[in-house]
Amino acid sequence: MPELPEVETTARGLRERIVGKRIAEVSGIDWPRMLPNAAPELLAAVLPSLTVELVDRRGKYLILGLSDDRWLTIHRKMSGNLVFDPDGASLLAPHTHLVIHFEDSSELRFVDPRKFGRVYLFLDREELDRFLAQRLGPEPLADLTVARLRSLVEGRRGRLKSLLLDQRFLAGIGNLYADEILWDARLHPERSAGSLTRPELRRLADAIVRVLTEAIQRRGTSFSTYLDASGQPGENQSSLQVYGRAGLPCPRCARPIERRVIAQRGTWLCPHCQRLPRPAVP
Repeated sequence: MPELPEVETTARGLRERIVGKRIAEVSGIDWPRMLPNAAPELLAAVLPSLTVELVDRRGKYLILGLSDDRWLTIHRKMSGNLVFDPDGASLLAPHTHLVIHFEDSSELRFVDPRKFGRVYLFLDREELDRFLAQRLGPEPLADLTVARLRSLVEGRRGRLKSLLLDQRFLAGIGNLYADEILWDARLHPERSAGSLTRPELRRLADAIVRVLTEAIQRRGTSFSTYLDASGQPGENQSSLQVYGRAGLPCPRCARPIERRVIAQRGTWLCPHCQRLPRPAVP
């Protein structure tokens, strides 16, 4: 699933391509279930004549701010991609389920082979903010200090891997980056969040910011379907330290990386670098 770095990469790519463009029409909606809160007819009626005023991101949601206080929000889920065609002349990719046509003939296309992606229409900013507030915690790249992280984990008994996957804890981190963050911080994914010391919280805060920032700089991670706004894969997959590398040497200690199932998700870690603390002796 595209996570924060992939969605941020797409948002940056679209921002420089579609802000200021006016929508001419909407077509290609062949999967109504991808529209949880608006009928296809409403989308096709509301969007034409509106101008894209901003492109933003919140967690894993990509947000298009349109004129007249209309908002289009896309969650790509497992396989969705938003690809910009500058002249609308290329053939539609298979599994294209939505096309936004602009007045200059360019197009924004939502391609989703697995049909898990969702597109939401909000008729004012208050409605959008209420929707996001119900689902998402703070942004991990917005001033994540040790004090802020301590306040977030205070009183929590959950395990670190489960907590990082919880979008209400921090928005935008998924399975891949949770594993990379915990390896970087030298913390075991089954460690109790409430047991972290101040130095460990510092390592975790630094790792969250570092791993996500570097992945954005490399335009995200592409294993199978993820493409950026111009239809190109990311480059971060060649820099992964543990995810998908079971049996290969840990880049830090050279011992084999292991794959386990934690929080019902495949989890990659170095059991030597990421040790669980020994139980206290009574």
